[in-house]
Amino acid sequence: MSTYSGVANAWFLRFGAARRATLRLVCFPHAGGGASVFRQWADLVPESIEVVGVQYPGRQNRYGEPVIDDMTVLVDEVVAAVNRELAGPVALFGHSMGAVVAFEVARRLRSGAPVTVRRLFASAGPAPSARRSLGVHLRDDDGVVAYLRELGGGGVELLEIPDIRELTLPMVRGDLRLIETYRYAPGEPLTCPVTAIVGDRDHTFTTADARHWVVHTSAGLDVHSLPGGHFYLDDQAERLVPLLVERILSR
Repeated sequence: MSTYSGVANAWFLRFGAARRATLRLVCFPHAGGGASVFRQWADLVPESIEVVGVQYPGRQNRYGEPVIDDMTVLVDEVVAAVNRELAGPVALFGHSMGAVVAFEVARRLRSGAPVTVRRLFASAGPAPSARRSLGVHLRDDDGVVAYLRELGGGGVELLEIPDIRELTLPMVRGDLRLIETYRYAPGEPLTCPVTAIVGDRDHTFTTADARHWVVHTSAGLDVHSLPGGHFYLDDQAERLVPLLVERILSR
């Protein structure tokens, strides 16, 4: 059983001691999500890999801090934290919104950084150059909740409780604003491989959508499908994490 071992700074949560780790798997949550979603993963990786969750402001242990609703600002902050706190090889995993955040962080870490990005895992998130905004962040509260209910995932029913809705929706809306106002700026592709992962019942991100990630890497793309919808990872950790480990160690 892994235990929460504290934070190096507000941006990163680590689970377990990972004293023998030679590579970090740095994980970026979805819109409205927090780093604790990756807690279980520390039990599923070998001792050579440390799981690190990225904690965006405005949730969990950072509740009360302003939500960052601009991609450039968020990436600036994450990259600064990486440069301060991490070193050596890393693999980046991002789910949904987190896939684009991870991609933009990887772009910034290509040269002169203390870390080397070995692989990018893009989960349930369209390629940056293929994203289209649905304008969900502009909807009223009921419209935002309806969208989240359509995506599925754990805890959506709690948004029917007025107090929880009042506390949670501003953070969710800020995250949605961040990803929906993001505009991809063309540039050189990543020099690390990209692995795209889809839920086989996710109508928002299919295997055909996943193949668009190929334009963002010069080192190859592989695409994998696991059972489930947009939040397939909630139920598929015991299949997903070994896949991530296999792809990390295959390099």
